[in-house]
Amino acid sequence: MKSVLIIGAGQFGTHIAKRMEELRCEVMVVDINEECINDIMSYVTNAKIGDGTNEEFLRTLGIDNFDVCFVTLGRHFQTSLETTSLLSELGAKKVISRATNDVQMKFLLRNGADEVVYPEKQTALRIATKYASDTILDYFHLENDIYIYELKVPKEWCGKKLGQIDIRKKYNINVLTIKRNTEVLIPSGDTVIQLGDVAFVLGESRNIQKSFKL
Repeated sequence: MKSVLIIGAGQFGTHIAKRMEELRCEVMVVDINEECINDIMSYVTNAKIGDGTNEEFLRTLGIDNFDVCFVTLGRHFQTSLETTSLLSELGAKKVISRATNDVQMKFLLRNGADEVVYPEKQTALRIATKYASDTILDYFHLENDIYIYELKVPKEWCGKKLGQIDIRKKYNINVLTIKRNTEVLIPSGDTVIQLGDVAFVLGESRNIQKSFKL
């Protein structure tokens, strides 16, 4: 069970808090707004009214006892930057901060954030990619240029064995699973592709786009 501190009880912070509580984490939420704390109190382990830029207040929380600290004050950048820096100085094991643009992301990383989330940009990229082609159902970015794509299989694959198509050799792409109606298959080279199959593939984005003619 992880111990989590979330500073900022806006919509983004609240979504993280509720989900992490569902995943049986111990969640403490801090916000300077009493109304926000009252709204979230019943969903989390603990919640306190306080200022994330106040070093003495943060010390009372025992920052180094939390496995991860989230700073979800994206719309208040100066406050977010100060809070991120203080958490790092107070020995936070991991600080994840929210940014709303590329400049904020750079400053947060330089001032104590171990990781920066940029939900507006990440969501926009995901939606744009998904709806750029009728073939793409969804995709997940892992790191660098490595992705997992959920894709409808091309018609020319139908009736062929996966080994015959051989996209691993041609494009350095791995087919992780095949979804067929309600069934999920772990494919082998002898798996015959059928019309309507959906493939989950792992590889570099440019290679996936070549292979599936996206």
